[in-house]
Amino acid sequence: MAPSPTGEYHIGHIRTLLFNYALAKKTGGQFVLRIEDTDRERYVPGAVDMILDVIGDYDLTWDEGPRVGGPFAPYVQSERLDIYKKYAKELVEKGAAYYCFCTPERLDLLRKEQQAKGFSATRYDKHCLGLSKEEIASKLAAGEKYVIRLNVPADQTIAFKDEILGEVSFNSNDVDDQVLLKSDGFPTYQLAVVIDDHLMEITHVMRGIDWLPSTPKHVLLYKAFGWEFPAHAHLPNLRDIGEATKLSKRHGSVAAREFLAEGYLPEAVLNFLMLLGWAPENDKEVMTLPEFVKEFSLDRVHKTDLVAFDRQKLLWFNGVYIRQLATEALYEKLLAWSEKYNVALVTGSFDEDYVLKVITLIQERLKTFKEWVELTGYFFMEPEVDVNLLVKQSKDATKTKEILTSFITAFESVDDWQVTTLDLLGHKILEEKSYKPREAFMTIRIAVAGKEATPPLFDTLALIGKDRVLDRLKKVL
Repeated sequence: MAPSPTGEYHIGHIRTLLFNYALAKKTGGQFVLRIEDTDRERYVPGAVDMILDVIGDYDLTWDEGPRVGGPFAPYVQSERLDIYKKYAKELVEKGAAYYCFCTPERLDLLRKEQQAKGFSATRYDKHCLGLSKEEIASKLAAGEKYVIRLNVPADQTIAFKDEILGEVSFNSNDVDDQVLLKSDGFPTYQLAVVIDDHLMEITHVMRGIDWLPSTPKHVLLYKAFGWEFPAHAHLPNLRDIGEATKLSKRHGSVAAREFLAEGYLPEAVLNFLMLLGWAPENDKEVMTLPEFVKEFSLDRVHKTDLVAFDRQKLLWFNGVYIRQLATEALYEKLLAWSEKYNVALVTGSFDEDYVLKVITLIQERLKTFKEWVELTGYFFMEPEVDVNLLVKQSKDATKTKEILTSFITAFESVDDWQVTTLDLLGHKILEEKSYKPREAFMTIRIAVAGKEATPPLFDTLALIGKDRVLDRLKKVL
């Protein structure tokens, strides 16, 4: 995984991670996490820790890698520079790579010339491949800046078997002489990933399909080194509904941490991601991580470039997982979320028993933890009441006052403030006063909660309590 220049970790990476995890666990293998931080221009301090933390938040623990170690440490590429230099020089000696001393100015000019000629993709012109050994030695001795480039042979078919897509082939004329070792001594992804995968005994590489054009370069490198090519599988990328390109922030969150901050349960997000580009043999949708591992197979991964990231479906999954929780378990998760993301669950002084009763009433309606404050605020503090909305229920201010007065009078005489008592009393008022259920009950609901939608009215009134209900009704009146 490469640290993002924003420091945030994309939700698509969690999906890729999840599929790798499932394959490793199903086959009795090791799930290896490596940090590919060799692009120093895009490197942001702290981004690596953010990656490791958020992967941990999703409970996808790795067997080898940073923080846990392993037999092939270090697992951070910036700590392995001497290894890459050694192998880059070996490629030069074999003729599979060459020194390039071209200046940024010459490369920029070359790119502009090719663009002007209408080239579909700009490529290096192998200018430095023609340098003699003496010229190279002289430039190196003079301390000239250089990179090492892959020497791609002309007019060859580069073929490999993809575990998802099947046989894939490229014409070598469409493959650029990629920089392998940069002038700052850091490798590019293309070189480092091949060396590390070989040295770390990686058997399977599963990544996004946007990396497919890099694979022929890797095939050439494995061939040059005389190493066995590991199994490769390229997963479809994610897109928003109705879009033809990769997931975009303009449609909502794309960072893995943002979904957790909004109050999505990690297990719900993982379940949702399981079904993005993969399908079980049956139509089962709700499944645990162990169940997914047991059922996972590469032959059921979709052979396509993009799969739809349906945010409404994710919301549905989260609601399912919230409803499955026991009241106490949901309370514990809400508490942990509120502490981590600095959200006040309760305004005022209320004991745990009261909060648990609130959870019981709103659990069926709660789809993300972020909705908690909006759904429960009136249980803890007096709401602001829109008088226009209140009067709208009976369509007459005088009648609204009459309804409020009737319920205040009746409620004041109630000693047994329980749901059944209030329910019977409320319907008795309707019968005596000939009120329509909607106009009367909605008036009371809005007066007490400030909202048109709440849990069942008399459950809500019973929990808020006699004194607070009467106080709110009188103030609204």
